Amino acid sequence: MLLSVVMAVPRGQGYLRAAADSVLGQPVRELELVLIDPGASDAFASIAAEYLERDTRVRVRAPVGRLTVGGARNAGADEARGDYLLFLDGDDLLLPGVLDRVAALLAEDRPDVLRWGHERVDRWGEVLPGAPDAVPAARNQLFRRSFWTTHGLRFTDGPYEDVVPVQRAHLLAAEAGTLAALDQLCVRHRLLGTGARRGSGALLDVYGQLLAESGDDPRLRVARTAHLRALLDEPDAVPARDRAALFRAAGLPGPYAAHRARTAARTARARLPAALLRRRKALRTRVLRTAYRADLLRPLDPCLAVYGAYWNRGIACNPAAIHAKARELAPHVRGVWAVSSRHRDRMPPGVPYVIEGSRAYWRTMATATYLINNSSFPGGFTKRPGQVYLQTHHGTPLKTMGLDQRAYPALTNGISFEKIAAHTDQWDYSLSANPHSTEIWDRVYPSSYEHLNLGYPRNDVFFTTTAEQTAAIRAGLGIAPGQKALLYAPTHRDYRKGFLPSLDPELLARELGPDHVVLVRAHYFYGRTAGLPDARHGRVVDVTAHPCVEELCLAADALITDYSSLMFDYACLDRPIISYAPDWDAYRAARGTYFDLLSGRPGETPGAIATSQDELLEVLRSGAWDSGRTKVLRKAFRDRFCPYDDGRAAERVVRRLFLDGGAG
Repeated sequence: MLLSVVMAVPRGQGYLRAAADSVLGQPVRELELVLIDPGASDAFASIAAEYLERDTRVRVRAPVGRLTVGGARNAGADEARGDYLLFLDGDDLLLPGVLDRVAALLAEDRPDVLRWGHERVDRWGEVLPGAPDAVPAARNQLFRRSFWTTHGLRFTDGPYEDVVPVQRAHLLAAEAGTLAALDQLCVRHRLLGTGARRGSGALLDVYGQLLAESGDDPRLRVARTAHLRALLDEPDAVPARDRAALFRAAGLPGPYAAHRARTAARTARARLPAALLRRRKALRTRVLRTAYRADLLRPLDPCLAVYGAYWNRGIACNPAAIHAKARELAPHVRGVWAVSSRHRDRMPPGVPYVIEGSRAYWRTMATATYLINNSSFPGGFTKRPGQVYLQTHHGTPLKTMGLDQRAYPALTNGISFEKIAAHTDQWDYSLSANPHSTEIWDRVYPSSYEHLNLGYPRNDVFFTTTAEQTAAIRAGLGIAPGQKALLYAPTHRDYRKGFLPSLDPELLARELGPDHVVLVRAHYFYGRTAGLPDARHGRVVDVTAHPCVEELCLAADALITDYSSLMFDYACLDRPIISYAPDWDAYRAARGTYFDLLSGRPGETPGAIATSQDELLEVLRSGAWDSGRTKVLRKAFRDRFCPYDDGRAAERVVRRLFLDGGAG
């Protein structure tokens, strides 16, 4: 076998399919793809299983416990059977057709190490030049496997894991005359984030180890200096606080201050338009921002957490469940909510809050150690070292999200994808309810946060609420004993203004008779009412203003929805879900979706389907809404989208964030 491609996937599950396809689609058949996940994530396992079944050239190396990136690559190399080794990440692409030429060169020259070119792509899809040759990267070369094993080449643990094996391989192959180069771009590497994440201390330690092992080989000193200088020329390659140390270690002439001034001048020229925009914004808010800057000098409060939900609409969703559980398990952490002045009336008595944009808000944002939100905090803030940001999200994605929305510019309404990316760079943790979400978040919000596959805290109540409590909720909504309650909860349409239901709830209630109640829940974008006429018989209830959608789900015997993410949560209850989607083709064409909700395939369709009001009535009258077929669909849907939900998600999150070193 010619080639073993070892693909470690510490992040980038959202790009794993594209990465695997780029390898398996090469014209050379004599290859294998060894997939390995250092973190043993469910998202990786699901995708890897698909490829394992699809292509006999795919092998999956199951790690024992969690591994570092270097450890995962070493494990993959141990499994490999090809003549040559190529190490890629899950966000790398092997460019089309390149292995044809590579195979010919290997057959002719038989080098021990073959170097080639690579290019980089930022999260906007813009192609950037490859990293300088002085920066050692395993993706830039092939290694003969016998050469690799004979010399005991291994990746190190921790940052800069490529340095030791790549630099040693270059020296050994150069001495033997078996180092070759191919003047061709072969790999495209995706940059998931813009911020520097690796300090200079780790790099200097790695080179210290390498020099000690080599007896202070002067060639390695030259390579070390070239590497350090290359990093200094990359504005975001290392944190700003470490650049002076790199400058001194690289032995560059002149004082670092002069070098920094030259670099700052170049950067300022490149970023002039953005700087002007920031200045204009600062002028508008200079009084509060000046006070905020002063607050940024205050010490962080290790026992302060600030919460937000749905763009400051009050206590809701995953942050609300986390807040409640934290008061129980971590009472030393004081929770404060960020709330819009328009929604301050939603705050229950006794719950601390600050009004967005106020002096108290900015002081809280400056000094809180923990930041928990399901959307974003308003006004733009400076995330300080030591602050920990948990992004909980507020639903499983059916429609396109994040950077995937760029394909639908007519519906983005002036969304700044630069701001989305900057916001994503602030996250430390991203909460997932299922492997599907983890895969999508990884791709559409690319950065260096950690996925927490712990389930949705807001769904805990579906497992912990008693029958007596549910009966009390139903009674509070006016649902009589023995009545069937249908919750109609359509989602927002980007291409439509106002709440225009695709069915007549009054007609539905009248046709179904007095033993049915229809609860109507409009999307929160439309305010606190669905704007329906008063029902003449009391069997249509506008519950848009009800403060807790989870209670509405508990009260409902079935859910009627179109494309709302509520269907994924409601699946936890194992009750009938009816997909009422009269405009599916228009919605999918206008916004884009990640799977075909109406396909009828297990794992995609949650139950019965209706595309017109007449069909919906027939589904309800005939009993097709709760048949053997819909039970099979419902189970498959629940298995796919609710695997982490069991009633203890909030506890897991609280322990991870507040009690197990989340701020460490």
